[in-house]
Amino acid sequence: MNTHTFRSVTYPLRLYSGVDALNALPDEVKRAGARRVVVICGHSVATKTDLLDRIAQLLGKSYIGAYSQMSKDSSWPAVRDAHAYAQEQQADLLIALGGGSVIVATRVVAILLGETGDPFDLMTQYPPGKPAFSPRLNAPKPPIINVVTTPTSAMCRAGSGLKNDDLDHRMEFYDPKTRPCALFWDSRALQSAPVELIRSTATTTFCGALRALAADLNPLVQGSRRQAFHLVQRALPRILTEPDNAELRLDLCAAAFLENRAADDDQGRRRQRDSVSAHSYALATALHIRYEHVWQGESTTSVMPTVTRLTPPDSLEQARTIATALGIEAEHLNAQSAADASAEKLTEIFSGLGMPVRLRELQIPQGDLPLLATDTLKNFNANPGGRTEDYVASMQTLLAAAW
Repeated sequence: MNTHTFRSVTYPLRLYSGVDALNALPDEVKRAGARRVVVICGHSVATKTDLLDRIAQLLGKSYIGAYSQMSKDSSWPAVRDAHAYAQEQQADLLIALGGGSVIVATRVVAILLGETGDPFDLMTQYPPGKPAFSPRLNAPKPPIINVVTTPTSAMCRAGSGLKNDDLDHRMEFYDPKTRPCALFWDSRALQSAPVELIRSTATTTFCGALRALAADLNPLVQGSRRQAFHLVQRALPRILTEPDNAELRLDLCAAAFLENRAADDDQGRRRQRDSVSAHSYALATALHIRYEHVWQGESTTSVMPTVTRLTPPDSLEQARTIATALGIEAEHLNAQSAADASAEKLTEIFSGLGMPVRLRELQIPQGDLPLLATDTLKNFNANPGGRTEDYVASMQTLLAAAW
């Protein structure tokens, strides 16, 4: 009965997908009662696509303007400037136009528009010798609409992490009121992203969907996660040979969305990660936050085979489930043999996609490994509890093996 005793939360959301999906944007703005809409996006979307012009034409007088300098990994200076711009324009609705960095940044802009406290007091706190905690952010927030250009799992979450070079960790925020009221998978918007970026984002989804299969699943979660993995496993290899196939990009969006829905349908355990997932996420985050040239997908593939091989499986059943999902006959393998076979298969899959499987392929200096290990300490999604020297040492061992 354990897997059938659960709590599920469904959040209000309207989703529009496919050809000219963006044409429904004015209806959503009107439904929200907004009259002063500000768009947040990156420079490439603003200058190399017609998406801002489309939005401006669709919204007419309710479109006030755009902050178009959002940076990779949602840097604090860019978010601070975007907030100042939105506040100056008296924005009553925000549109995130882009990928994960833009969507995450827009959530924090909404938090800063609603809350009156110091941003450094509003973010997740790491008191010495105690578990990390996220302050409750109770003030109302302006509604958000996400128009995605990549199949990012950030599209409908509530947590946000910003890069800040002046701190020893990301600025992390959590506020369910920053979930979008509407989500757009417009085929033309998705086709505007380079296929390499789609590959990177989708590979991150693939890794998360794979590891999630091994958890104890209630029926709702099981359905979402199995379909998510099926979609991404099928679409990811094809996207490289069919870069103009919008349906593949939409399937990858659906996979990321289902992974998020699975977390909502597994209330109480959604922050739990198996050891391989937690270690891979911590290491990958440290990499793509520290190095401007490294994307999240590439940082993940560069460490996951090694982490899979060297991290003892949480259980025999888990190890066999992961191996079987990768097409390995695992029925008679012991836990470590199944993990070894999975690591080898992941190396084959990632290499076939043209993704790195070693840190040195990312041009990461070997001398930076101790610094990267320390960077993993304060990462709420991977390690909200103990932050010890032993943990740092284990991360450095994994980095050395992955290099």
